[in-house]
Amino acid sequence: MTRIVTDADRFVPDALRGFALAHAEEVRLVDGGVVRAQPLAPGRTAVLIGGGSGHYPAFAGYVGQGMAAGAVCGNVFTSPSTGQALRVAEAADAGGGILFTFGQYAGDVLHFGEAQRRLRERGIDTRTVLITDDVASAPAGEEDRRRGIAGIVCVFHVAGAAAERGDGIDEVERLARRANERTRTHGVAFAGCTLPGADHPLFEVPEGSMSVGLGIHGEPGVRDEPLQDAAQLAQTLLGPLLAERPDGADRAVVLVNGLGTVKYEDLFALFGHVSDLLAQQGVAVVEPVCGELVTSLDMSGVSLTTMWLDDELEALWRAAAAAPAFRKGAPLPPSSTVAAEPVASEPRPAAPEPGPASDPGPPAPAVVPAESRVAAAVALRLFAAARDAIDAESGRLGDLDAIAGDGDHGVGMLRGIAAANAAADGAGDAAGIEAVLEAAADAWAETAGGTSGALWGAGLQALGASLGAAGSLGPAALAAAIRAARERVQSLGGAELGDKTMLDAIVPFEVAFADAVDAGHDVRDALAAGAVAARAAADATAALSPRLGRARPLAARSIGHPDPGAVSFTVVIDAVERRLGED
Repeated sequence: MTRIVTDADRFVPDALRGFALAHAEEVRLVDGGVVRAQPLAPGRTAVLIGGGSGHYPAFAGYVGQGMAAGAVCGNVFTSPSTGQALRVAEAADAGGGILFTFGQYAGDVLHFGEAQRRLRERGIDTRTVLITDDVASAPAGEEDRRRGIAGIVCVFHVAGAAAERGDGIDEVERLARRANERTRTHGVAFAGCTLPGADHPLFEVPEGSMSVGLGIHGEPGVRDEPLQDAAQLAQTLLGPLLAERPDGADRAVVLVNGLGTVKYEDLFALFGHVSDLLAQQGVAVVEPVCGELVTSLDMSGVSLTTMWLDDELEALWRAAAAAPAFRKGAPLPPSSTVAAEPVASEPRPAAPEPGPASDPGPPAPAVVPAESRVAAAVALRLFAAARDAIDAESGRLGDLDAIAGDGDHGVGMLRGIAAANAAADGAGDAAGIEAVLEAAADAWAETAGGTSGALWGAGLQALGASLGAAGSLGPAALAAAIRAARERVQSLGGAELGDKTMLDAIVPFEVAFADAVDAGHDVRDALAAGAVAARAAADATAALSPRLGRARPLAARSIGHPDPGAVSFTVVIDAVERRLGED
């Protein structure tokens, strides 16, 4: 819980502004996050990190020499948007390519992935290394399905130190992957955290218990166990990490991380027992760190990380760093502003040649058909109705999301649909349906962030493009547009029916709508049929076990409760159906 009262909607921008002012010699604020105050030397690789806010010192605190060139900072526990990632990348780029590295979460993967695609289209060599250190989120052998938690600090420093010494992007990427492959983390929680503006924690741990296998977005652990003393807890946390110790590994970095309210003396006591256990196993501890490294607002919890070292990883871990929240070794010279040998990267597209003096300039805008403008006006009324419905249900959606996730779904949906409504309204009276939906799509994805923001933005954009190309807004054209939107959402999110996602409500809606149209019904009747099918399907997700997203590691907790994304989809569709019925 935040004790210094502020507007919850202003919490992240206010905190970032104050952070940048407090560390003005090291970082500067940009739209979307922070970058180093001094630009990188020409030709250097820019290591960019990021994720949701609420984890300080991650992510902004790790921007500096020997660490990241910039951090993309989303809303609390919500992935940054594609636009944020692009703007931070543009501010940090030094011509040597960009390496995005962040914890593996669906929303981050979607938004950073889209940013990578767009940067590559501009000729900027861009790579991504996903961090997957949490042993509780998937079993051994399925490491690529794991989420990233406190082990991100190890990868950030290895990649940042490699870039600082002038390694090219190929080598920086290789070393970041090597660090991730040899990093493991395990954590426990003693109490949940409370989002800014909320009056209760996202989850509670039974008295006398601890929740084993926590996440850093306010998620509870995968199981509850009785509280343990420091010596027992050291064994509980270290056991799974030793089980995945690489052959021949006899050195390790150790991070003991407090999640928000477990403070330093407790962490030191735990580290002493961890150190003893590692010594018994013949493992030497190299430059350990005990402190708050990756927090979860005010969560009471602790995590243990090991990075199993080889010679090249040890040299990079021992390298100097100077960031607001991470300092190692002797002070670094201001090498970031010294010219470096240019590193080859894909050529950037040349600027277009100016046209002749008689160039008539861009063509006049196309005339928007009256039918399209009428549809746009209807869309504005529907966006307003959906916004009001989500506003009324945002608390329930957040509580539902908190069962097996981070509890931010209601807030994220409200931010997204409010921004979409404002953007659609600002498109202008002469705008057609495609322009209105495209403006709404961009605003939703930009403002909401997270997985749902990316998916709703993509779906609205596909809906508008299909309607714009159809030249007709009749029932058949709308059915085809709904199919195009579903296909785009499914392609981007990678979900299938039964994965317990919003797709489980979208597909029945699409089918029922199309069947009603084929039977000769008008749009209102088809929409009513689709709404009924979507509600039933969303309710039925309660019996499913999630196979994607943050809820997957907590699948048992999710069973018996419907998917928040499927429920919020029905809230929107119900509001649209009711509003159309009033016209």
